[in-house]
Amino acid sequence: MKAPVFETFFTSRNTGSGHSWWTPNYSTTPPSAITLHELNKTHTLYIHPHIKLSIQMRLLRSIIINQIKPQLPSFSCKQNTKFMMTNVSEPVEFSSPRLVTKKVLAKSQSEGDGAVVRRSIGRPELKSLDPFLMLDEFSVSPPAGFPDHPHRGFETVTYMLEGAVTHQDFAGHKGTIRAGDVQWMTAGRGIIHSEMPAGPGAQKGLQLWVNLSSKDKMVEPNYQELLSEDIKKAEKDGVEVKIIAGESMGVKSSVYTRTPTMFLDFTLSPEAQMHQPVPESWNAFVYVIDGEGVFGSMGSSPVSAHHVLVLSHGDGLSVWNNGSKPLRFVLIGGQPINEPVVQYGPFVMNTKAEIEQALQDYRYCKNGFEMAKYWRSQ
Repeated sequence: MKAPVFETFFTSRNTGSGHSWWTPNYSTTPPSAITLHELNKTHTLYIHPHIKLSIQMRLLRSIIINQIKPQLPSFSCKQNTKFMMTNVSEPVEFSSPRLVTKKVLAKSQSEGDGAVVRRSIGRPELKSLDPFLMLDEFSVSPPAGFPDHPHRGFETVTYMLEGAVTHQDFAGHKGTIRAGDVQWMTAGRGIIHSEMPAGPGAQKGLQLWVNLSSKDKMVEPNYQELLSEDIKKAEKDGVEVKIIAGESMGVKSSVYTRTPTMFLDFTLSPEAQMHQPVPESWNAFVYVIDGEGVFGSMGSSPVSAHHVLVLSHGDGLSVWNNGSKPLRFVLIGGQPINEPVVQYGPFVMNTKAEIEQALQDYRYCKNGFEMAKYWRSQ
């Protein structure tokens, strides 16, 4: 049995068909109301019009829970979406569990020079999710790749899943990112680099673009590079997590994030479940790499690989693997920057004038792009 799906809003009593939207006005006669949608049924709970809005909102949660409680299936405490066991074995209640608000399939498209990517964030259905600008699951085989190209105003996070890519930039920085390794690159005021397959066959990974605030967009470029064996890990009750950024099970990553970010790679064995706290004000999403899982609510439909799931605001996410195969996904969250975003390809700034300046700087090899004049990747 599926738990009721509901949304809350204030409406006016209407003698015509349906309800009309209404902003509470305590000088008017119609009472405010909370409408509960459950499958094909509609329930309306009326609140006294002279109760302060803040008090009504505090009452909202208990009213809805009491209304739907008789219709919910019986779950044991172990299965309850609201509860979790932390890594220190203290029971903690998610006061506001995160649920899935949007699901988008990452469809294959061409990118770079003959490479193929599955773009989940940065496509028409999900253009961005502040502070995240793009997420690609890429697959590249020689001679295809991502030859010399610039960046300004944000960070790229490259996480290799299979194979390896060779990276080099115009400042002489070069190296190979192998399976399980992470490169956290702050482009800042400007970088020109290349990313090319390091061996035969398909080289696969994830690349995330994280925006920078206006105060950090013109910082000097910087790299944080972690080998697979240096990435901190934790494991408990059939749940393994690699902590690329942020914290899980009491283990913290050493990566410094200018834009506060969490990046966690989870693998759940069959029948395992996990309950991960997430800062309540952050935007967060899941990208499913392998397997199939249930996210947010036990009544939700299972979600398979190559889907991105945008999560509601809340203080934690619960996930269940009810299948017979391992489930692997990344949980990524970040503090919203809440600034204007103007993007032109690999340049991401706050204003159109700053984009025009970036194009000029790149074209004339100045203001961060000085070394580009004579550089070509090898």
